[in-house]
Parts: sequence; structure tokens; C-alpha cells
Amino acid sequence: MLRSLFHSALPFTAFLEQVKTNVALWQDTYRLAHVPSDAVARFAALPGRWHLLVVVEDWCGDAVNTVPLIARVAELAPNVDLRVIGRDEQTELMETHLTCGSRSIPVVIVLDEDFEERAWWGPRPRALQESAMGEWSALPKDARYRLIRTWYARDRGRATVDEIIAVIEDAAPSAGVTEAGRGADPRGRHDWNCDEWSTAVASR
Repeated sequence: MLRSLFHSALPFTAFLEQVKTNVALWQDTYRLAHVPSDAVARFAALPGRWHLLVVVEDWCGDAVNTVPLIARVAELAPNVDLRVIGRDEQTELMETHLTCGSRSIPVVIVLDEDFEERAWWGPRPRALQESAMGEWSALPKDARYRLIRTWYARDRGRATVDEIIAVIEDAAPSAGVTEAGRGADPRGRHDWNCDEWSTAVASR
């Protein structure tokens, strides 16, 4: 199923051509995206080939600030490719990748060379989430979102790229994942505080 789903999904550039919301922001984030050479080298050093299936919608603020950077990595790393699929057209897939019961996006599903799911990441970097759910949580929504946008602009995608690399490194065979381990619940690196996350989602 995941193999056929991946191949039916859009390459990032094709997705970009269909974006209807935040068009300029999507285009500018992709155009200006810079991936450090050491991050590309870490991806290239991963054993095997990796496929990243990104679940997204164009209206999502977290997605527009992260997915273009991930797409740039996939372009530069010789052993990584990426496709994009809509959350609302794949409800069954999304239901198995919830964040504290919420259909939060983006979600990056990590598939190995056999298109077996090994892990997933989302919906935003841990450091940003800690600030949003901590010191910024009492702020009005507009003020909190301004801080989130500023955080993304200063980080320039580095935290997202580093976390996704770490997720794949943990899932790679050299990290001790065995064939017997497949079929377990593959998760990313985030252990969200679900009470806080549910409150944040409700306030969006």
C-alpha cells in the first residue's frame, strides 16, 4: 500500500504548482531554502535508500515553514526522495499518525528502500513546541503565531532537518533496527504533552 501511495503522490515541485493558499510564502521559502552541507552529508551517509512521504495541506503554517526545507534535502541527498500527499484525501493514513489524537500536520513518514514504514516525524520541531506550549502559551493567538513565525525565520529549517535526520538514523539498520522490529508502532522523536497540545490545537 505505501509503495503505491508514494508513487501516486506528488513530487514537491508539482505540489508547489498546485498551492492555492500562502502561494508567495511557499514559493519564497522554497526558493530561499538553504541546507547546510553537513546535513546533506549526514543524509548521504545513511545506509540504503529512503523515501519521505509528507502529509500536508497548503494552508498549514508549520508546513510552509518546514516542508520546503525537507524537499531541498531530498533534492541534494543522493539516497533520499520525497513525495507530498494531502491530509484530507488520506484520512485513513492520517488516523494512524495522530499527535495526541489530533490530525496535526505536517507529518513526514519515513519509508525504507522496500517502502516499509520505519518512523515518522511531525508536526513541528521540539524546541519550538516547548516554547509555544511554555512561555508563549498565555499569549493571545496572534502574538503567539508571530513568535512562531519569527522562530522559524531565525532557525531557517535547521532544527527540522536535524530532527528528521536523527529519526532516520535511529531507524536505520546500522542503529540496531532488525527485521523483527518492523510492524511495531514506528514513531518519531516527540513525546508531546498531550494535554498542552490539545489545548493549543483547540485555540488555533
